[in-house]
Amino acid sequence: MDESDRILARAAPLSSKSLLRVNASAGEKPASTYTAFGLKAEAEPIRPGLHVVATPIGNLGDISFRALATLAAADAIVAEDTRVTKKLLAHYGIATPLVAYHEHNAAVMRPHLLARLAEGAALTLVSDAGTPLISDPGFKLVADALAQNIEVMPVPGASAVLAALVVAGLPTDRFFFEGFLPPKSAARRARIKELAAIPGTLVFFESSRRLAEALRDLAAVLGSRDAAIARELTKCFETVRRASLPDLAAAVAAEATPKGEIVVLVGPPPGAQPSKASEEELDARLNQALENLSVKDAAALVSAETGEPRRKVYARAIKLSARTR
Repeated sequence: MDESDRILARAAPLSSKSLLRVNASAGEKPASTYTAFGLKAEAEPIRPGLHVVATPIGNLGDISFRALATLAAADAIVAEDTRVTKKLLAHYGIATPLVAYHEHNAAVMRPHLLARLAEGAALTLVSDAGTPLISDPGFKLVADALAQNIEVMPVPGASAVLAALVVAGLPTDRFFFEGFLPPKSAARRARIKELAAIPGTLVFFESSRRLAEALRDLAAVLGSRDAAIARELTKCFETVRRASLPDLAAAVAAEATPKGEIVVLVGPPPGAQPSKASEEELDARLNQALENLSVKDAAALVSAETGEPRRKVYARAIKLSARTR
């Protein structure tokens, strides 16, 4: 058995009963280490509680040193798919035990995890890839932990939503993440109609086998909006295609079913961005808002109405408020 095999053996998934036997005391736990750039490092202890850790969406290099140290120092790693997480742990020489937590066992496992957290354990929560809670079952665990006054801490990192958004060439100042659309066409079109008026870029996850149908329905309901398809982000076959919705729908329909993880982005409706206000109009709106609202709330309201940057509007609101005192 070589070293990678031994790492995988030590990282074998735990059952709910064996999880309860994981000892969090420093005296009985082996040294927490990870390997990066060929060098082994010892992780500092982490606080008790639930650490929500973002992991790479493809390229294993897209992880922070803090995330590696947190995974190494945890009493156990709560993973959506332990097979996927094993590869990450093996790559970085991390031997922390794994616990499977997914939609099929969440109801059974959640009480055990919460009990372990209540006893003072430090657990990390990871998804298959990217930032947990984005289209995965982690939300209920986090919500229940917070309800029991258990500390929940973020360890930020990769996100397919943001990675796709910054390369799509579509407006980024406002966006709405929908996740997966309904699988049936009628329900899908009904949901798209509900989203049609949102004044920002729409972001969807979609399975490769439903991509052509989803693009067809998006084009039918939303018309000729600018759009993009981001596939296999950060991986060897990463591709981003940009065109109008009808053109993308026609192109994908004529091709073989694509492979890999897919993000679909659709630009906002025409005229969705508010027009910029003149200084006189801005002051008039602010003076009216300040009659009933605080400076902060008035600035937020006028910023949303005019599309002007909130920082600029807030600075102007402070000046106007000072003049009226």
